[in-house]
Amino acid sequence: MLELRNVSTLVSGRTHIDDVSLKLERGSLNVLLGPTLSGKTSLMRLMAGLDRPTSGQVLVDGKDVTGVPVQKRNVAMVYQQFINYPAMTVYENIASPLRVVGKSRTEVDKAVQEAAELLKLAPYLERTPLNLSGGQQQRTALARAIVKGAELVLLDEPLANLDYKLREELRAELPRIFAATGAVFVYATTEPSEALLLGGNTATLSEGRVTQFGRTVDVFRRPRDLVTARTFADPPLNTLAVRKAGDRFLIENGTGFPVPRHAQGAVDGPCTIAFQPHHLSLVQPAGEAIALNGTVSIVEIAGSESFVHLDFAGTRWVMLAHGIRQFKPGEVIEFWLEPRHVMVFDGAGQAVSTAAVAEDA
Repeated sequence: MLELRNVSTLVSGRTHIDDVSLKLERGSLNVLLGPTLSGKTSLMRLMAGLDRPTSGQVLVDGKDVTGVPVQKRNVAMVYQQFINYPAMTVYENIASPLRVVGKSRTEVDKAVQEAAELLKLAPYLERTPLNLSGGQQQRTALARAIVKGAELVLLDEPLANLDYKLREELRAELPRIFAATGAVFVYATTEPSEALLLGGNTATLSEGRVTQFGRTVDVFRRPRDLVTARTFADPPLNTLAVRKAGDRFLIENGTGFPVPRHAQGAVDGPCTIAFQPHHLSLVQPAGEAIALNGTVSIVEIAGSESFVHLDFAGTRWVMLAHGIRQFKPGEVIEFWLEPRHVMVFDGAGQAVSTAAVAEDA
């Protein structure tokens, strides 16, 4: 098990990592999710032993390794900016960690061939990295990490340079591959959709802090605060500042709508409601739904879906609509919101109620 205890890092007086505590079990998949500069890479460097925290401890299986350098740890790392040995063939690049530990020629060949087959590198084993595409070079770096058999595997946005089809295949395969090794598997990404596809556990990061850690689906459905909810939303989370008054949410323009049943226990006063873009609909759904009117700002067509940007009560919302929609800017349209999907946060941004979010949220 890898454990971080109250780890903080200061660089030139600025906080890069702020009092982070995590426990990551062997055989587990753990996603670090957050925007650029949220602290994902800094945290991974502390886990690996590349950097030493200003305060706090890093433990492996209960042993304090805070000051132990990466060279003395069994760690494999793959970055978005792939690193390979340019003078070696793909075969030798993949085989290099096995040769260092003295594996036999038969063991090396078997491991290299299996990794090459998995990552579709078999036709390129005799090439050097400079004669590969960017995606093939990244797959070579991934294959080297796979064969190493490390106790801790750190992947920092490793699939960003791969084509869509291969990226989807590897997202499905990587958790199974590393879980079978018993390694602690840490995967950093800026994409909420990628965290959901990988599953496992997710730690959401913001400004060097871990805002929540738990099963990926639980963090997504039941964020503890508004920062976490926003981190786990792409397109951006739809929010609206309202005032709860009894059984109604009131908007600044004097209009309002009923408080959902799951949020009726919230204290009266200022709060923020929030929901995902796919929880708005152009078609009235079955069950309870609220009809609203908004002004179209712009429509982005993305294949079989459209992102409809709306101005509502002085706030910009995004609706994910099925099909190609061609509304004109300035057009007023009716749309629907299901109250059961609404998350409610108090004036301090802490979750008041998210428990009624549907299983398909």
